[in-house]
Amino acid sequence: MLRLFRYLLLVVVVGGVMCQMAWGDEPPAPKSLWQTVLTPPPTNQPPLPKKPWMLRDHEIALDLPLLHILKDAGARPLPRITVELFDNANPELDISSTVSRINDTSVVRGSFKPPVQGDFTFVITGNLLIGTVQIGNRIYKTDHIGNGRLRLVELDPDKMPQD
Repeated sequence: MLRLFRYLLLVVVVGGVMCQMAWGDEPPAPKSLWQTVLTPPPTNQPPLPKKPWMLRDHEIALDLPLLHILKDAGARPLPRITVELFDNANPELDISSTVSRINDTSVVRGSFKPPVQGDFTFVITGNLLIGTVQIGNRIYKTDHIGNGRLRLVELDPDKMPQD
């Protein structure tokens, strides 16, 4: 009986270790740098006029703990990070450089992990992120709309004014 108990205990311990090794190699799920704000808070400010080169826009809220990790040039390895665009597109960032400045500003540049073809540049100051994302011929940018609130805008490059 004691021999059977030892054998059973050995099988349980080895099985538990093997399961942990098999599941331990899975990378954690990516986190989104921002989420769409479904119902914007009421404000006394009139809505911003829509410009002809703006195809669509919506308000976004940043994941502040993730933003602070992204902003830190010494934070490596970074967690898997995605951005939430329109039409349920959530491409994963492939960060190539983070330059942190002494004035609490960082510039983050990179591309997207395959199969998405494109690149991005984000400037992070404090709890704000202003950036540009280009995927194929589509261009997106984040705008500060006041009081720490941000919006994501999809632009029509053919209708944008020349600089």
